[in-house]
Amino acid sequence: MASSEPPEPPSSLPVPPADKPEWGKSPPANDERRFLEGPQDRGSEFLRTLRIAWEFIRGFRSLHFVGPCVTIFGSARFGADHPYYELARATGAAVAREGFTVMTGGGPGLMEAANRGARDADGGSVGCNIKLPHEQHPNPYLDTFVEFHYFFVRKVMLAKYSYAFVAMPGGFGTLDELFEVATLIQTRKIRGYPCILMGVDYWRPLIDFLRDRLVQSGTIDPEDLARLVVTDSPEEVAALVREAGVRSFGLRYGRKQPPRRRRFFFE
Repeated sequence: MASSEPPEPPSSLPVPPADKPEWGKSPPANDERRFLEGPQDRGSEFLRTLRIAWEFIRGFRSLHFVGPCVTIFGSARFGADHPYYELARATGAAVAREGFTVMTGGGPGLMEAANRGARDADGGSVGCNIKLPHEQHPNPYLDTFVEFHYFFVRKVMLAKYSYAFVAMPGGFGTLDELFEVATLIQTRKIRGYPCILMGVDYWRPLIDFLRDRLVQSGTIDPEDLARLVVTDSPEEVAALVREAGVRSFGLRYGRKQPPRRRRFFFE
């Protein structure tokens, strides 16, 4: 007779680290989980659609006047004493000196460093923060700050206003944002904006994998990989941004007037 007791889990399953007891456990019930659990009642789906639409509208209104941006992705887990923090800060300053607003995910770590660098260079600094149960809180170097509930709305905002994208070292979130942008460029949903990976040693294994597996297998083309520029130089980032903004996309220093604020939109 078969036992009704549940089987023991395989020993290969990961266990939560001692310093992160919540890791690996089911998250508490919330709207995001319900959104991903399949069809709900029509009233709930309609209200959720309105909430998503309102997040888009709020983001568009908040970021309409920030000017042309460069989005810098990066981990929240590298503190101010890490070399990558200084690299991100120098990169943010180099981008700001070219006249671009630095846009990040708005959180700590390398996002903070990039926004701090923009502030060092007296440039614009914008953050699109995401509500998370841990880790993510807005950094103190932001001129404009918008907080989002849905990751996909936030990713649209990080892409919509930018003329170049810089990926500092990071984890799943950074890779998600990097490959989202790379896919949009590959499929020509957005123009061929520079896509730059800062930190040669950090990104080398990924580039090797893309070349040796994806290009060799034919799942991406060599030109898709060639669009990813890998460097350790903030000056090279600034040069690529300048090339893209001024020559490729027609921006002109000091000539483009910002959008006019409309009183009937309460701007």
